[in-house]
Amino acid sequence: MGLIALVTTLYILWQIRQILLLIFTAVVIAIALNKLVRQLQPLKMPRAVAITTVLIGTTVVSILFLVGVVPPFIEQATALFEVILLGVEQLPAAWATLQAQLPLELPSFPDLTQWIATPESGSAFGIFRNFFSVFNNTLQIVLQTVLVGALSLMLLSNPGAYRNGTLRLFPAFYRRRADEIFCACERALCDWLGAMFINSIFIFALSFVGLYFLGVRLVLAHALIAGVLNVIPNIGPTLSVVFPMTVALLSPTPWKAIEVLALYILIQNIESYWLTPTIMERRVSLLPAITLMAQIVCFTMFGVLGLVLALPLTVVAKIWIQELVIKDILDQWQLPRSRPQAVAVASHRRGVAAARGPGYGEAASGNISSSESATEDIISTERSQSGITTETVVRRTPALGTSA
Repeated sequence: MGLIALVTTLYILWQIRQILLLIFTAVVIAIALNKLVRQLQPLKMPRAVAITTVLIGTTVVSILFLVGVVPPFIEQATALFEVILLGVEQLPAAWATLQAQLPLELPSFPDLTQWIATPESGSAFGIFRNFFSVFNNTLQIVLQTVLVGALSLMLLSNPGAYRNGTLRLFPAFYRRRADEIFCACERALCDWLGAMFINSIFIFALSFVGLYFLGVRLVLAHALIAGVLNVIPNIGPTLSVVFPMTVALLSPTPWKAIEVLALYILIQNIESYWLTPTIMERRVSLLPAITLMAQIVCFTMFGVLGLVLALPLTVVAKIWIQELVIKDILDQWQLPRSRPQAVAVASHRRGVAAARGPGYGEAASGNISSSESATEDIISTERSQSGITTETVVRRTPALGTSA
């Protein structure tokens, strides 16, 4: 019956995994806004006034960003897309030229331009020719954005009530410990959010300045894409260098692509080895292989949004595994001494005591019997009282050979 309940629970969680990911997104946003609210409260500002101030400030910054950055970015992104299509059209001719110059016979290059333009090809661009698919996807994104925003505001308005309600899902003896783990997760997420914001601004500024001096076209679009994709470790920086290198290759001076690649490698090294360790001294360190595997798993399970949130999900999962599984369970897990082992130790002690004299034998027998009885009492207590923790059992277990 227990196995059936576990399988049913896992099946339900799998079916609603997208909703759970949206809830986690709302929690991350609420934590970020709540940190700003807490920074205003020491100014003797009521929480309601602090929340209103933070929301107004966030709205103003968003509007300024949309008005000042988004229109030129859209213009340059459109031009970038046209440049990429132009490069795709030139690929067959370049492939034919390369085949004519090489002594080896290369396989024929497919006509990518015709493949992209054919509706039956099933390419990614076919979605733009289907109005209903575009409308459905747009409506879904808008509804999910509204849901996440509304849920974030609800969590921000009274976070204590939601936390207390979540803590009641844990056993009574573990609620204080669970609250400590929640606090650790909140601190880790705040550190991650602050570090990602500073890193993205840093990557945007260096990319903009470097590409401007290299004379690469569409500097704003490249720099903004690099700053946004920096949120995705490993994969984001690799994708961000593709667009400026493509534009450089299609320019009259294609050798600039090597300079662009060197610039991005330099920026990522500065960010990885200097900026990130400086601003994230208290961060939860993750091994590169663990991060990459988490990204693959999250992308497979949740899609693009899961890829973006792979790092915070991994950070939270690591804290719970480290605190709950390792510290509270595995580190405290010590098997009690069984009855045959206790009898074997007692026989050995009696043999040693008989060889050394009667006085030592009586003391050793008393210690052994006391230890055996204490061990039996503790084992029976563990079986009769299910609420007792493993840490208490180990602490109350006397070692063999000591006086009771």
